[in-house]
Amino acid sequence: MTAKIPLHRLESEYVRGQLSLRRRDANQADLRPTGEYVLYWMQATHRFEDNWALRYAVLQADAMGKPLLIHQGLDPTYEHANDRIHTVILENAVALHRRAAKLGLRYQFVLRRRRDDDRRVVDRLAARATLVVTDLFPTAGIAARTARFAERCPVRVVEVESHCIVPFGNFVKEEYAARTIRPKIAKVLDHALEPVEDRGPRAKFPQALWDSLEVERLDLEALDVRAAVASCEIDHAVPPVPFPSGLDGARARLAAFCAGALADYAERRNEPSDTEGSSRLSPYLHFGQISAAEVLRTVRAAGHKASAEKFADELVTWRELAFNFCVRNPHHGKLKGLPDWVHRSMEKHKDDPREAIYSLEQLERAETHDELWNAAQREIVSTGYMHNVTRMLWGKSVLLWTARYKHALEHLILLNNKYGLDGRDPSSYGGIQWCFGKFDRPWFDKPVFGVIRPMSLARAREKFDAEAYIRMFPR
Repeated sequence: MTAKIPLHRLESEYVRGQLSLRRRDANQADLRPTGEYVLYWMQATHRFEDNWALRYAVLQADAMGKPLLIHQGLDPTYEHANDRIHTVILENAVALHRRAAKLGLRYQFVLRRRRDDDRRVVDRLAARATLVVTDLFPTAGIAARTARFAERCPVRVVEVESHCIVPFGNFVKEEYAARTIRPKIAKVLDHALEPVEDRGPRAKFPQALWDSLEVERLDLEALDVRAAVASCEIDHAVPPVPFPSGLDGARARLAAFCAGALADYAERRNEPSDTEGSSRLSPYLHFGQISAAEVLRTVRAAGHKASAEKFADELVTWRELAFNFCVRNPHHGKLKGLPDWVHRSMEKHKDDPREAIYSLEQLERAETHDELWNAAQREIVSTGYMHNVTRMLWGKSVLLWTARYKHALEHLILLNNKYGLDGRDPSSYGGIQWCFGKFDRPWFDKPVFGVIRPMSLARAREKFDAEAYIRMFPR
């Protein structure tokens, strides 16, 4: 096993280099030397391991001789707040609580159940802090929330990115295709994969200080997750799904993949009816419950070099291309985020006759004329997941079934973010925009699609066992 690089001081060359590419100041406020602690506001990276924001907070706390407070909260105001997402986050919080004491960390969780409940918990915590560290994440409303908070925060706020293996700062502009980012990633990937020691801060958090904080923290030791979710002012029509939330669940899923499908990944990944043929790790990666670096290190150690390389291209090249898109392009959720050739094509074909026009409600209820598409929609509604092969067909088909491309994009983003456990993620936005031509090149001109790459539900039936997939998600 490769020895871990010690996390002992900011002067460590490797740690300093990684952090310089992962962090950015969210405001220009000063540090407050008289503050009582360093605050890490956990928003997107829901883990203690391989968490660069936490590492930075630990190092800063040590440098200033302060204790560290890790705060996580959940409120009912995020987009598509529902039982499914709430359950995943709260179940993981219970697991984090159990690990925190073993790691020498002070972790608290505050649940805001109703919209008119206390909205200023983080502000009060920040008012007593020397420094606030939080996660850099471009989607799920996190970037906008951080920006609003940083404007009013009286102390320095630093964002640190932990979702990518290669730090986002390696790419100073928007990359337009996998072919442009792939060689840049290859140059630094092994360096970025170096394991780093994880530990708690040197200064213990005083019990008197803990007791003095003005927060109504959850009792995670005795939490009834189902009852807590039911008490929240959120969408209860999107129920939880079977999902072993947390690092243990992620590692179990990863181990099963490495012991099973990885050996034949190039073939099995293309069969949607093979429920074990893909890693199904995207929800864990979205919630930051496991790091992409740990996933890739584990996959590489399992052998099967060719399959590992194919998997790595998806995990790193395509996933980090999507992250780069969302960080560097403020229009990643709109048609404005697409290249000029796509806009020219859409303008030319905007009034082409469509084979069918479906409302958002019909799409949501899987009431189209094609049972393969309906099965894909029922999969994400019933399981919170959609196989990557059918997800591409699902997205491309909606272009043909809406009166305007704008409506197609809006419908796909809503359905994916409302039901998908990996929704509201850079990879989701990148994948949906790929259906409209992002990261791609012009193809032969066709009705409605124009020169956007076409995909056919009818032809898909020749490539995999569509009937078996349809039977898995019946009407």
